[in-house]
Amino acid sequence: MEVEVKLKLPDGAAHQEVARLLAPFRLSTHLQENVFFDGSDGELSGARAVLRLRFYDGDSRCVVSLKGKAVLVDGISRVEEVEEDVEPALGRACVAEPGRLVALECGIVKRVLAEYGCKGFVCLGGFRNVRGVFDWRGLKIELDETHYDFGTCYEIECESDDPERVKKVLEDFLGENGVPFSHSVKSKFAIFRYKVSALAVLQNPTT
Repeated sequence: MEVEVKLKLPDGAAHQEVARLLAPFRLSTHLQENVFFDGSDGELSGARAVLRLRFYDGDSRCVVSLKGKAVLVDGISRVEEVEEDVEPALGRACVAEPGRLVALECGIVKRVLAEYGCKGFVCLGGFRNVRGVFDWRGLKIELDETHYDFGTCYEIECESDDPERVKKVLEDFLGENGVPFSHSVKSKFAIFRYKVSALAVLQNPTT
């Protein structure tokens, strides 16, 4: 079970201020490309599961992840998650031809085929994310700038087995420095799917 604190920042100015405050504690910055898949008959979405390929810094790394039973309440996210690395070139081939996922030598994909009964896959698209990673007060802070086709969102994340304490620490830090924030109410994937669906309705209104 992955448990994270998620705090939404309202705009680029707030994001830049947090980045400035945390600059002395920066460990790394990663460019992430996230691509999502569903079963060809909607088997995963019907079960509230998410299959994702994430590429790091171009093609330096590719991670397959399966998430399920996600709950996000009061800025604390709880989700069942498993991850597995695969060769980036194989991941790219699956993005270009989602049918190749069926034959991918990956334990997570084999699990999806067995547990959810998927006979094939479709690519849902995705988004890019710039993630700054910081070691601050013994916490691993992740500062995200997420680029969707429809706009940009900003968020702070921190994984912890004591999320209520960590949330209070982060809220106090932001408040003391005059940085506006709110509790995240949707995951990045949920935002992506909601906006894409809304845009499709606008572009193809029913009569």
